[in-house]
Amino acid sequence: EEGNLVESNPDTNSSNGASAREKDMLPSPGELENVPPKPNTEISRKKLCGYLNKLGIKGPIKTWKSRWFFYDENKCRLLYYRTAQDINPLGSIDLSSASFDCKMENGEGVFEIRTPSRAFILKAISKQAMMYWLQQLQMRRWEFCNTQSRFPVGSSQLVNEPLAGRTIDNEDFLPLVKTPTEAVGLKAASLPAPQTSTALQNISLKHPWTEIQTEPRLNWIRKARWINNGFPGSPEELCREKNSVDKVSVLQQQILTLTEEVKSQKELVKLLHKALEAAQQEKRVSSKYLTATEDKDRLELVRHKVRQIADLTSRLEALEQEKKELEQILTLRDSHIQELKEHVQLLMEKNHAKQEVIMALTEQMARELSDPLQEANTITVETLYKQQEEIEHLKDDIDAYKTQNQFLNSEIHQVTRLWTRVAENEKSLLMKCACLQARNCQMESKYLTVLRKLQEAVPGLPNSHAELVKNLIQEALQWDVKEEAEEGFNLNPVSEYDEYGFMTVPDYEIEDWKLLAKIQALEIKSNKLRSQEIVEKPLRDRWNSIGELNPSAELKSLIRSGIPVEHRQRVWRWMVSRHCSLIPGHYQRLLEQSRSTEHPACRQIELDLPRTLTNNKHFSSPTSQLIPKLRRVLLAFSWHNPAIGYCQGLNRLAAVALLVLEDEESAFWCLVHIVENLMPEDYYSDTLITSQVDQRVFKDFLSEKLPRLTTHFEQYRIDVSLITFNWFLVAFVDSLISDILLRVWDAFLYEGTKVIFRYALAIFKYNEEEILRIHDSVEIYQYLRFFTRMIMDGRKLMNIAFNDLNPFPMKLLRNRRSAHREELEAELCELEQIKAAYVKERAEQGPQDLKEVASEEEEEI
Repeated sequence: EEGNLVESNPDTNSSNGASAREKDMLPSPGELENVPPKPNTEISRKKLCGYLNKLGIKGPIKTWKSRWFFYDENKCRLLYYRTAQDINPLGSIDLSSASFDCKMENGEGVFEIRTPSRAFILKAISKQAMMYWLQQLQMRRWEFCNTQSRFPVGSSQLVNEPLAGRTIDNEDFLPLVKTPTEAVGLKAASLPAPQTSTALQNISLKHPWTEIQTEPRLNWIRKARWINNGFPGSPEELCREKNSVDKVSVLQQQILTLTEEVKSQKELVKLLHKALEAAQQEKRVSSKYLTATEDKDRLELVRHKVRQIADLTSRLEALEQEKKELEQILTLRDSHIQELKEHVQLLMEKNHAKQEVIMALTEQMARELSDPLQEANTITVETLYKQQEEIEHLKDDIDAYKTQNQFLNSEIHQVTRLWTRVAENEKSLLMKCACLQARNCQMESKYLTVLRKLQEAVPGLPNSHAELVKNLIQEALQWDVKEEAEEGFNLNPVSEYDEYGFMTVPDYEIEDWKLLAKIQALEIKSNKLRSQEIVEKPLRDRWNSIGELNPSAELKSLIRSGIPVEHRQRVWRWMVSRHCSLIPGHYQRLLEQSRSTEHPACRQIELDLPRTLTNNKHFSSPTSQLIPKLRRVLLAFSWHNPAIGYCQGLNRLAAVALLVLEDEESAFWCLVHIVENLMPEDYYSDTLITSQVDQRVFKDFLSEKLPRLTTHFEQYRIDVSLITFNWFLVAFVDSLISDILLRVWDAFLYEGTKVIFRYALAIFKYNEEEILRIHDSVEIYQYLRFFTRMIMDGRKLMNIAFNDLNPFPMKLLRNRRSAHREELEAELCELEQIKAAYVKERAEQGPQDLKEVASEEEEEI
């Protein structure tokens, strides 16, 4: 019957007190010490309690039941009891997350309390009492939700003023309703519970399915109001008649209630008498058994008891059988009653139809026999009465709707403010959680770094310490990000792959580097968490505010900072279309040509496909979906640009374009834009002459920007072009982690190759101190092989590239390229002359000398 029942346990009973009325009393002095002082002392405020009718939800017939309601200040719950004197509540309603509603269609005094689990329908004795309850519940909910224990101080910018204390200037809000003392408060507990008229009172005892056509109370009031406006009648008599009818109805209801209660008490007394007789009989038998001196007498008593049990068992079986027969008879009678009901309903419908026909014929005869003038007067009076009554109805409806609208406006206003407060607090908690997670990642990273240092020093440690370090390393390597996320709350779990399919944890083949992979994953997560609210969110908001893309200094700055994932595809397409004249159907024609004729580069393309982006799940398997797309893009480009055809490295450029742009044709035009617009001419030719020129230009910049590092490389005869050549050829693909790589590509596609120079210098600057600490050429080369994968802070690298390094304009880059190209071409020309002279000299020596040389080589082999 009741929802959200409160468990009856000792704690609940003790907290509830002796009775519901005692709970309404003022708190004890000890309790007052624990209550924080408030501007408006809560002691002087009345306790919210009183009788309300609650609509039951169980059973085929929904009935109103009178319940004593009491508001619990500490838990923001509305407890309800059977009477004001009960100790344990029947249930409770949580108001902290509830909303209130009143609908005129539900009837006078009816309102709803909706919680996430269910809706409670309650009814007050009057409209004033209903509005008082709703306003008081609103205020108590607001005060509870604004306590410091629920919302941390400083987490919201809203003013924490109580709803009752603030002045309501808006006319849409309902003014405060005065307390109906006769229905609410401590005095109401001493009064009898108000009785609610139910549908049973309108049922005829003679014809149970026929409702007596009684006029509702509202119509009495409306008629009295109509009569007072000047129509004949005696309002005093009507009021007296109405009051007497109400008193008689109340007294009859009380008599029925008391009669039912007496009847139930009599039944209870009978049952208690029977239980008492059985207990006395049991006591007498037990006394005989104890007083018996011989075992034979005791045995006889036991046998007698066994016979009684057997007799009772047989009687119980007989009763069960009789019960089944009675249930069958009851079922038959129910079906018979249902048939009778249907028959009675049919007869009632026929009778109603006959009455309508009789009424129509009677009216017709009356019209024929009466005077036409008198008939017109009668019609006029009746019409006037009906119109006046309808006007009164409409006025009442308008007043009711105005009241409902005013209350709902205040409810929407308050609920919106509470929701805003909760959203702000949730946001602050998420930020705090992100900071804590970032700090936790940093601590784990430091712990793993210490383990890695100990791993390098294991040979010099004692056996016991070495074994301990080994065990700790094994435990660290067994750590799984997914398991950690399942065990507890994880705000930003680290997935195995990022948005584009790149592995977040590098898969190093060398066992000693597996610990390094864990450190890298933690550093990446920590950087993302720390920059999420401070950097990423403002940047994302700026991108969301950009509509149509146009070249500008602001757009350039935004692109350098990194394009968010949701905008990257759109921006890349725009950057490619700015510089490439996209020819419709051109890509499809190239694909048809590649299907009809095999290109010479086809074999090399097939060899390079399995070696493309092995750290990305979309290319790591021969059956991956992007492998056929990549093949078609490379074949189309080889036919589009026959001078280049295919060069190793183009596969990786096209693969990155496919991951971001997804569409084959868009990736093809992106590859065309990189090779033909961004990179200098002959960058991917057979001689790779321009690529070699760029390595010389880069060495110049390195010596100017990082002189200490250049001196260090010269001291140990390190040729950085062995490392950096591939950076320039494929724009850092397979060198930087995916997040930083795509940021580099964002700026590279917009600004050109000077971005590659900037980032190449920034990478060396980022790790300059680490490189300077190495004093062995072999170790330096080993470090340079993988040190780009150790860069985790993309924001720091970007600041070095575009802010810390002195800018060098594109004009300076072109001049350096031109100068080094002339030098390189001169050197190549000189080499060609030396080669030609050598070939000529060998040709003059004759064939015999060549044979002798060949025989000497054979002897060496």
